[in-house]
Amino acid sequence: MGKKVILFIATGFGLGRISVAPGTFGTLGGLPLIGITAWLATVCPPGAAALFLVGVILFSVWISQEAEILIGGKDPGAVVIDEMAGFCVTMTLVPVTLFTLTAGFIAFRCFDIVKPFPVRWFEKTFSGGAGIVLDDLMAGVLAAFLLKAICLMV
Repeated sequence: MGKKVILFIATGFGLGRISVAPGTFGTLGGLPLIGITAWLATVCPPGAAALFLVGVILFSVWISQEAEILIGGKDPGAVVIDEMAGFCVTMTLVPVTLFTLTAGFIAFRCFDIVKPFPVRWFEKTFSGGAGIVLDDLMAGVLAAFLLKAICLMV
């Protein structure tokens, strides 16, 4: 895969190059992936959506690793495919509606920015593509549990 294509994908199709809040805009770049996952969950055999999500995560780790090498420096801010994958994880336990997307977005961004335990631990412990993606996946897991709890109360 060419360098320009790797960087285009890693930056969330350019969203990570926005000078203000690239992670927030990158998170929004995950919306099409969430839509595909939700669609797969409704029209395909059980597990298809989970398999797609695992593929997204593995691809995110690989593309983040390649982009980090190309850009230089640890966890470059322009790389936002990790936010896209993390937001997808956030949306795994609930139906996709405007309410859950909004609440999930807010929850994910809060966990991703504040980095409570174990999110920061993943960020500090791992390097390369895994280091870039794993903290966002953990933020997504925490946000998914919070979002599920909110949905059960509503």
